[in-house]
Amino acid sequence: MIRKYGGKSYKKELRRDSNNKIIAGVCSGIANYLDIDPVIIRLIWAVAIFLLGIGFPFYIIC
Repeated sequence: MIRKYGGKSYKKELRRDSNNKIIAGVCSGIANYLDIDPVIIRLIWAVAIFLLGIGFPFYIIC
């Protein structure tokens, strides 16, 4: 995805966020890529881990 900021274009990359991390920065990196609040992504991961049981392997992969 290419974004424009201040007249400059740059390619948006999916990376872990080292500034806004709780465990490894995976959720905040995904949230930054999607331009949403990291809390929303963390809640989705929590539901996937505890209720569905599938979130932990995906978190490790990410």
